Amino acid sequence: MAIARAERLVNLVLCLLSTRQYLTAERIRAIVPGYHEAPTDEAFFRMFERDKSELRDLGVPLETGRQSNAEGAEDGYRIARRDYELGDIDLEPDEAAAVALAARLWDSPQLTGAVHGALIKLRAAGVDVDQDAPAAVEPKVRANEPAFPPLLQAVQAGQVVTFGYRKPPPGGQSERTVEPWGVVAWRGKWYLVGWDRDRNDTRCFRLSRVVGQVRTVGKPGVVKVPEGTDLMSLIARTEADPHHTAPARIWVAKGRAQGVRRHAKIVEERDGGDVVEIDLKFPDSAAKWLAGFGPDVVVLEPEVLAKSVRDRLQGALEGAR
Repeated sequence: MAIARAERLVNLVLCLLSTRQYLTAERIRAIVPGYHEAPTDEAFFRMFERDKSELRDLGVPLETGRQSNAEGAEDGYRIARRDYELGDIDLEPDEAAAVALAARLWDSPQLTGAVHGALIKLRAAGVDVDQDAPAAVEPKVRANEPAFPPLLQAVQAGQVVTFGYRKPPPGGQSERTVEPWGVVAWRGKWYLVGWDRDRNDTRCFRLSRVVGQVRTVGKPGVVKVPEGTDLMSLIARTEADPHHTAPARIWVAKGRAQGVRRHAKIVEERDGGDVVEIDLKFPDSAAKWLAGFGPDVVVLEPEVLAKSVRDRLQGALEGAR
């Protein structure tokens, strides 16, 4: 099975971050999953040059140096951790909760296997792997839908796609031809946003409803995202149901949990904090959101929501033990 370009780039970054040596192009070809698919030396070097260029465009500090061997010195590559890693970041509790939720999004067994496989190949090839360097964030993405890889590739290539799509009940199934603008995660689900040629309008498609194989149409580079397009806003307007709300009363610690406060109304002061009322537009997912604030938030009503938050916090505590 062909390895997607995005996954190959992740493999390349992990490889170059995990060594103190300068790795030659040929050694990278032998180690990094994805490059073995190049049928000729010329095809590999074209692929490798494009990947280097894309990493530099993304701001990855790719270093070039000379690697000595028995036959002389060759150009090699590595990524210095001191230039790549972030410095210390001071976050408020609600900001840290948001980052934690985002980090949990990147969680896929497929990419985890690629990470471990890349490190095993590095060690087997005799590369000096920096095993003691901490990895603060592991770049993994949870995307179980089969449509995710081909749609992401089509977005990157700017190529039209066609696929079967199952409408929400009681709707049926139809064939759609779409100019893809982006693949976006929103409230735990993945969506494709683009121009639906069949409907002659902008549309959002939930990836879990894509049926069968995703096929590309025409040449790459023909799809252009309109300037100023906000993909998240398009999805929010499509999926949100403003009439489905549920009221809740919540105790919030003084000066804390600004993410809750900005959507709530203070009704009284109590026990060193404020009791607020809030209308939850997505009550089914509110427990996860509120639990992320930890002890700064206590749900008073309704009891069903309060119990769900307590269960989540208890589960997190038991997991830590």
